[in-house]
Amino acid sequence: LARYDVEGSMAHIRMLEHIGLLTADELKTLLAGLEQIRSEIEEGRFEIEEGTEDVHSQVELLLTRRLGEVGKKIHAGRSRNDQVALDLRLYLKDEIAALQSLVLAVISSLHAQASAHKDTIMPGYTHLQRAQPITFGQQLLAYAMMLERDYGRLADAGRRMDASPIGCCALAGTTYPTDRVFEAQKLGFSAICENSLDGVSDRDFCVELMSACALIMMHLSRLSEELILWSSWEFQFIELDSGFTTGSSIMPQKKNPDMAELCRGKTGRVYGDLIALLTTLKGLPLAYNKDMQEDKEAVFDCVDTTKLCLQIMAPMLATMKAKPENMLLAAQKGFINATDLADYLTKKGVPFRSAYKISGQLVAYCIAHDTVLEQLPLETYKTYSDVFEDDLYTEISLKTCVARRISAGGTGPASVQAQLDSVAAFLAAHQ
Repeated sequence: LARYDVEGSMAHIRMLEHIGLLTADELKTLLAGLEQIRSEIEEGRFEIEEGTEDVHSQVELLLTRRLGEVGKKIHAGRSRNDQVALDLRLYLKDEIAALQSLVLAVISSLHAQASAHKDTIMPGYTHLQRAQPITFGQQLLAYAMMLERDYGRLADAGRRMDASPIGCCALAGTTYPTDRVFEAQKLGFSAICENSLDGVSDRDFCVELMSACALIMMHLSRLSEELILWSSWEFQFIELDSGFTTGSSIMPQKKNPDMAELCRGKTGRVYGDLIALLTTLKGLPLAYNKDMQEDKEAVFDCVDTTKLCLQIMAPMLATMKAKPENMLLAAQKGFINATDLADYLTKKGVPFRSAYKISGQLVAYCIAHDTVLEQLPLETYKTYSDVFEDDLYTEISLKTCVARRISAGGTGPASVQAQLDSVAAFLAAHQ
């Protein structure tokens, strides 16, 4: 928080000069001293000395040591309570912007892969059982939509965080005629915390951001689970780039999806950070309590972990190679067009119950003979019903099954293209 503490102090002394508590020369001297400290922070030379309690005290100590008595004037009209609340908000405002940029990168990778595979047929699942044919593009777009909402949640958290607590002091305000609005504007805030007790004693803005991070991680974890399944020999729907996998120390054939597994695993860590802070805050009376020092480790770790996982996910998706032929074969062997076969018979005048039974018998025949409905000869079909004709193959084609899902949001070509256009518009509006 050191850089933000210095930036907060720069705005604060400008406000003190604005209300007459500092002279113009004192302001100039203090700004130069703070600028030097900021340079030391950026160069990695800033350290909190032994015996100094915190970053706020260290900055004031350096100013006083270097500038003399004028360094002691920097703290008028504020407390470390509102100072740390300010530092944390400034830090998290920047981190929200960084998180949003990373979320957009993942959405962009999903959109690119979805565009390339908008017509790639795969089995859609419920209960992890093959259910209906969909396209790989639509599957990926589902995650893009989830991350769009995550982007919005980050923005919402940022809007509610956009109020300056500086000037609330320890809890009750100050007797100095401070101009909190002036200082807030210098710091880039759109408002001030309207109640001084609230300004120093709540960390709901941390909890809200961490909740948004937890949802991001939940979505990344679900996507990671799919990547892990799809890249297994049992599925073989995709191949992850070697840069995101590792081998085994004793099994040379292995290509383990370690990065996806780590994203999935670190979700629990982010959940833990969120629960830790909620638990810390739940029994605190107003106003400030030292328990609130525990917010830093939790929120820093939560944000850092989420950023790391987002940074990994975007290139992992971008370099992923799909295997359309395996997806199609899985869809065919799942007999997910059996309902369409029964519908074909029904349209030909066969009672639905009879059509349902015939379809089931044909599926059983295919399983017994290791084939699929699309590859059965017409002669075989006719042994089950005379109504089967050559038009059957068009009716039960998986491409036909997909194309007929014409409802908005569905897996049909026009609907998937509309979803692609929607995500493209979202990216264009936010990049």
